[in-house]
Amino acid sequence: MSETAPYGTWESPITAESITGNSTTRDDVIVDPVTSIIYHLESRPAEKGRCVLVESETGREIVGKDVNVRTGVHEYGSASAIVHDGIAYYSNIIDNRVYKVNVKDGSPAEPITPENKAFRYACFNIHPYNPRFLVSILEDHTVNTPSTVVNTLVIIDTQAKTVAPLVSGADFYALPKFSPDGSKLAWQHWDHPNMPWDNSQISLADVTLADSSLTLSNVTTIAKEGSNGFLAWANRNTLCWVCDVSGFGNPWKYDVSTKKAGPIFPSPVKEEFGAAMWLFCFFPFVIVDDVGKLGIFKAYRDGRAVLYRVDIETGDREQIESPYVVVECMRSVSESKGQFAFLGTKVDHSEKVVVGTIRDTVSFTAVNSGTISKGPNFDPSLVSIPQGIPLKAPPNDELLHVIYYPPHNPAYAGTSIEGEKPPCVVNVHGGPTGVAQQGLSWKIQYWTTRGFAWLDVNYGGSFGYGKEYINRLWHGWGAVDVEDCITASRLLAKPPHSLIDPSRIVIRGSSSGGLTVLNALCNSSDTEVYAAATSLYGVTDLVGLVKDTHKFESQYMFSLVGGSPEDTKPFQKRSPINYVDKINRPLLILQGDIDRVVPKEQAEVIYNSIKNRGGVVEYKLYPGEGHGFRMKESQCDAFERELDFYQRALGLRESFKL
Repeated sequence: MSETAPYGTWESPITAESITGNSTTRDDVIVDPVTSIIYHLESRPAEKGRCVLVESETGREIVGKDVNVRTGVHEYGSASAIVHDGIAYYSNIIDNRVYKVNVKDGSPAEPITPENKAFRYACFNIHPYNPRFLVSILEDHTVNTPSTVVNTLVIIDTQAKTVAPLVSGADFYALPKFSPDGSKLAWQHWDHPNMPWDNSQISLADVTLADSSLTLSNVTTIAKEGSNGFLAWANRNTLCWVCDVSGFGNPWKYDVSTKKAGPIFPSPVKEEFGAAMWLFCFFPFVIVDDVGKLGIFKAYRDGRAVLYRVDIETGDREQIESPYVVVECMRSVSESKGQFAFLGTKVDHSEKVVVGTIRDTVSFTAVNSGTISKGPNFDPSLVSIPQGIPLKAPPNDELLHVIYYPPHNPAYAGTSIEGEKPPCVVNVHGGPTGVAQQGLSWKIQYWTTRGFAWLDVNYGGSFGYGKEYINRLWHGWGAVDVEDCITASRLLAKPPHSLIDPSRIVIRGSSSGGLTVLNALCNSSDTEVYAAATSLYGVTDLVGLVKDTHKFESQYMFSLVGGSPEDTKPFQKRSPINYVDKINRPLLILQGDIDRVVPKEQAEVIYNSIKNRGGVVEYKLYPGEGHGFRMKESQCDAFERELDFYQRALGLRESFKL
């Protein structure tokens, strides 16, 4: 029988231990194009964040216990392994070498790149007819400063175990892909100051094979305007990708025989078919027939993924009914059978490796992995169902997109206090060119089952709502995002919504979201909207970040904030460290001690400044953690520490009152 208790004090079976200790996350889907066997990369906090290559159906581990299948390319990593004809090729972040291993016979892995920890590899693609040659990104950190790190495309000779240069000159490369007949190579590239979603190009070259070498000729740039990325061959004559010249990322194609490029759809569709390329593996479409005519493309609509069946020749499209609101890492399984795989999440079921089969209709089957390390398995009745709410922000009624989760726990009929509205945790996603989606996260349900409301704010600058919405943050980071969060919090607290208690709203954010959090407390139109806050490895000093951050993001701030290396005034204006004396709300700071993206020194300046003037601030530094917490102990402590902090700050537990 349900009971009542004040919001924010409910007991929940969802513990920090249960969603971190034995929990795993899947980071990528990998399919052997020869055998059609599906694999995935699995991140394990209980093993200090080790990433493992796993055969999805059986749960069998392909690599040894001393291997961590990750890469440090762009610092965020991704695309660290492939499997081809029963041979796995992967990057081991422990020594940064590339290895190959037979997935069946249990033979020891052997390195195929020279020993050099300064070299980082990612985005492997093997030649379809001569598996001796593996194309890869090489990120050279021999001189390890943002301006001196060098990115190139290289050929790894898996027999000679040598690395040879292939393409150079651009600041960044991504997703090199051999054509099905091996005669062409296509790749994505871009230069500073752009990020890949700002402007990136696609080039194509002829491939010449010799006994012990692979060379390129006739290099041509086939897509120049806008952001062009996520390329894949439909067949030997047709290359597909996503281009945003219409204002939304839409499917495009290039005909090798006519040398013409153009959109697949007859007219632009105002939905986003791409993804912000923070990770190479966020692939948004797949070819599902053996002639290259039919594709399944993902788009965003109202914060959810929708799937389309697309005729690549005519541009005809048909929406597919799908229960999955988050779809990532789409891969072809069997083009002859119309099968594809992806990471899929429902609003009430956790992420799974899913196989789709397309015939006259489409069916979906979750792959039940036999892996020994499983994620949480709670009753779906515990789940708070997300509500996408488009708000109209004053004064011009600009659209502001949020996702609201009401407090929910079947053990409670509600609050025991008449007229009480719930406290609300406002979450600011990272990026800032990122997006909060509506797939089930037990980390959100950790809060809602305790009687907190949860609000994800997809502020101006978030991905998934078109280029114009992204560009709202142009020169506006630290202001537009901050005011959008404040506006969303106010609107949800008053009629016609009246969903949350305006006096008990807390705000949290990680990385760039931490900058939003801190500026909301000290550099905003209302520094007292929030009753408390948590910054997880958040940016505090933009001037310092420009000096200290890594190559991939080293010029990102100039488009987000303005200014230049010589003109730092805009950075100073948006840096919370310069307004820290205005912070008068309890603040919790959580930080990794080896973070290269946001160094710990930034967090410590904020902490010491508040502490020295007698403010309420708490700081936890996690040894061995970088930008994001991978280890079980760190994740568990962070959850429990944050909950305890809010309960004390909001007076929800008498003994915890600050």
